[in-house]
Amino acid sequence: MLELIKTVFSSDISRYIFVSLAILVIFCALAQKKKISVKSIALMGLMISLHIVFVRFLAIQTWNIKISFGFLPLVITAILLGPVEAGIVGAVADFIGAVIFPVGAYFPGMTLTALLTGIVWGLFLYKKFSIPRVICAAAINNFLFSMLLNGYWISILYGSPFAGILQVRVPQAFFMFMAQIVVIPVLQEVLFKRIKLIFDNPAVN
Repeated sequence: MLELIKTVFSSDISRYIFVSLAILVIFCALAQKKKISVKSIALMGLMISLHIVFVRFLAIQTWNIKISFGFLPLVITAILLGPVEAGIVGAVADFIGAVIFPVGAYFPGMTLTALLTGIVWGLFLYKKFSIPRVICAAAINNFLFSMLLNGYWISILYGSPFAGILQVRVPQAFFMFMAQIVVIPVLQEVLFKRIKLIFDNPAVN
């Protein structure tokens, strides 16, 4: 019996099912936690579109690495709306982008990572923006999620050794980490604050 269980949970189908169920559970928890306004939904739709453009058309991307500014729509959503909405934007944008503009096979683990990435940005930056918080969020998202978790998903998806995948993704993680801790504070002063003032204006419905 133990061998049967081990065999079932080591199969590719079981991994897809497990990750898909994890995404569904998180989405249900988020949906029950917070009601989203029409204005927020409109902003999220715009951020999803921008995320797809940044990641699918303006990125340096191969089967095992990705360098893009796709984090910007997630950060904007995180600052303006919070972790729930930022997580939804990340997951929906990843799913739509992967289905409509695929680069390799779709894997739900990547969508789970996108969901978690958005949530982390929101947990650290919503209503409490600071450079140390940017550094912490960027470190978690790049080294834990992008480098390790996505590296693990890629090793499963393509059957490549995890150690070999990490050798390629370590430089990517460091590059994106440095880019984010420089770009995000600068854009917070020159762009994000202005966007927040417009979004928070009661006249904007």
